[in-house]
Amino acid sequence: MIDVAALARRDTFARSLGIELIEASLGRAVTRVTLEERHLNFNGVGHGGLTFTLADAAFGYACNSQGVVSGSIDAHMIYSMAARSGDVLTATAVEISRSSKASNYRIDVVRADGKLVAAMTGTALISGKPVVV
Repeated sequence: MIDVAALARRDTFARSLGIELIEASLGRAVTRVTLEERHLNFNGVGHGGLTFTLADAAFGYACNSQGVVSGSIDAHMIYSMAARSGDVLTATAVEISRSSKASNYRIDVVRADGKLVAAMTGTALISGKPVVV
């Protein structure tokens, strides 16, 4: 496994939103963010773009955790409920299958009370090139 924390430190977009890497292992990563006013949409609830970015960061860290450059070629998200200012959201990405060319992931975004906010599925293309940390 590579140093996934080093990848997270280079992810300036996720960091600018307050997204942090909590843990990582082979084929798995957990990210977290606390919703602030800047994360809310025009209806005063958590912006779907932030929820997607939180899940996508976990997905990216997990699919690159094995040391081979991998990139998303497909991602789908279903939103279950709105999040509000002050909510702590955690995204957990888990590899569900892997071949020499592609890997598939399930990413759940939950509130601190365990309620599912959104679920993402993603497929990553495996390049065969080593991740440079």
